[in-house]
Amino acid sequence: MLRIAEIIRRLCLAACLSLCAALPVLAQSDPLIFATVERPPFAYFEDRELTGFSIDLIQILAREIGAEVEFVVKSEFSDMLGAVETAAVDGAIANISITGARERVMDFSLPIFGSGLQIMLPSDAERPSILWSLLNRQLGLALLAILGVLLSLGMLMWFFERGKQSYFDRSPSQAVFPAFWYALSLMVRGGFGQTVPGSVVGRVIGVVMVISGLFLVAFVVASLTTQMTLRALEEQVDSINDLEGRVVATTEGSTASEFLTDRDIAHVTFVDFTALLWAFEDGELDAIFFDGPLLAYYASNEGRGRARLVERVFRPEDYGIALPQGSELRERLNVALLNVQETGEYDDLYFRWFEQGSAEP
Repeated sequence: MLRIAEIIRRLCLAACLSLCAALPVLAQSDPLIFATVERPPFAYFEDRELTGFSIDLIQILAREIGAEVEFVVKSEFSDMLGAVETAAVDGAIANISITGARERVMDFSLPIFGSGLQIMLPSDAERPSILWSLLNRQLGLALLAILGVLLSLGMLMWFFERGKQSYFDRSPSQAVFPAFWYALSLMVRGGFGQTVPGSVVGRVIGVVMVISGLFLVAFVVASLTTQMTLRALEEQVDSINDLEGRVVATTEGSTASEFLTDRDIAHVTFVDFTALLWAFEDGELDAIFFDGPLLAYYASNEGRGRARLVERVFRPEDYGIALPQGSELRERLNVALLNVQETGEYDDLYFRWFEQGSAEP
């Protein structure tokens, strides 16, 4: 009986040990749940399939640690980060910048991508022509006023010079354009052939028009020069201060918005990045200030010919994988990331997404 009891005890102990040994394996077999948000080329839908640099990378890292990964696509960036803070997901990946404020409420992996904040402007093809830029409202009203004055002075000359110059021997309706042309010639050229006013009042008006013509030419030249100078200054964006006076936009709660706010640059924000691009395409925005890689991807693809990227990076940033505080995945993902970087698999992935095509950041 004792022998049988000992055998049963040992069998039960072996079963317990086997069960305990199997528990970690069962836990690892559960898929990792990662939140993301559509931000081409890091995460987006193509033919109803989720793809992108970040999506491919986390799948590679999950393979390295012997796990599978499933994705929860959030409609807003803040919702994605909120899911990480509350540990509703195992982590999040997209174009998530590593910042001190975010580090206080969540953990991050080692940097997975080098980024930076840049400016995107309408391309040259999308801007109005120089002629159209010069014909602004203020200059247009001034030219209309000048034309009105010339017509009025010309008709005055007609009124006082009838019977004294054959040129003005016309009916009122027939004299409108000849009188206007006479006044224009006096103001621009200082005379009208060999013809001189015959009446005293006509001569006074003629002298006034000749002298006024000097100021008129100077005014027009100065206005055109000013408009061309302003246009040249508007096209030049070398610093963040050059955005002042423009309609600048970025996404709500982004590091780009914080950067602009810290420098007192007025800007509008969009909750959705796609809506931000739509507003840019509709001509509602003068500039977008956001993550350089995303803007470069747009300018090289959907925005080709309509957008241009200012090369200067105004603040370098690093993207990372966001994890709940104290997540045991952090160390495992970091080791996996170092492994794929050492084997060259990361370089192959980077080349495929950012150098093989036209979307070079």
